[in-house]
Amino acid sequence: MADNRPIGIFDSGVGGLTVFKAVRNVLPNESIIYLGDLKNFPYGPRSQAEVRRFVFRIIDFLCSLDVKLVVIACHTATAAGLDAARERYDMPIVGVIYPGAVTAVEATENNRIAVISTTGTLRSQAYLHAIKELNPAIKVMQRACPELVEIVEAGQSTGEIAERAVMKCLEPFSNFGADTLLLGCTHFPVLLPVFRKLLNSDVRIVDASLATAKRVQRVLEQNRMLCEDSDPSYRMLVTDGASRFRESVKRIFNEEVSNVEAVSLD
Repeated sequence: MADNRPIGIFDSGVGGLTVFKAVRNVLPNESIIYLGDLKNFPYGPRSQAEVRRFVFRIIDFLCSLDVKLVVIACHTATAAGLDAARERYDMPIVGVIYPGAVTAVEATENNRIAVISTTGTLRSQAYLHAIKELNPAIKVMQRACPELVEIVEAGQSTGEIAERAVMKCLEPFSNFGADTLLLGCTHFPVLLPVFRKLLNSDVRIVDASLATAKRVQRVLEQNRMLCEDSDPSYRMLVTDGASRFRESVKRIFNEEVSNVEAVSLD
């Protein structure tokens, strides 16, 4: 049975648009509502309890728009609120951590995975737990790289500034010998060309955004919730800074977004 209701995707800012784009590419028939919580950006430095409150408030709002599935397109919010949200809501909720962990575990051949993330995600140890649950023999080294989020948000994802920041971020891993790098923040795939330039070609780079999109596809297929509409619609919502959001999308993704709606979650 077809389900033509939209998918809801949210993040604290524009980073989650990497997940939006991946879902759009994997599921081109699906309508999507994207919400950027710019009013509370960034989530990384905040406590898990505070981020969890944001997660509930946003999912409540998306439920009022009759979404059929919610993607928490933020690693910090996934770590803080995914399990609690699944207990609270009677709909499929997909986070970005488990799909990324599964893909990284499948990718590594020497059982060494490097993970870069925000401070909040690192503090939660969510990636370590997910990877160890899948394969306890894998060695994991983690590092928080919040400066990369700032660079992406500032539209400096190419050039010398980006390369210096990525080199600094990767430096602690130099003697670890990982054959797989997991990008544990939705902003980081924007820097993929820089990572590929600076890393050895035999290092596998795992983009959790694409892994998440494939997970969404599987969940919809398993629950017979795929859309059969060939004319999908896309809505962009923000809790603050609509003009800043439009500028960031153009700068980061080289896409024009004309209709950005400001909404209140209160």
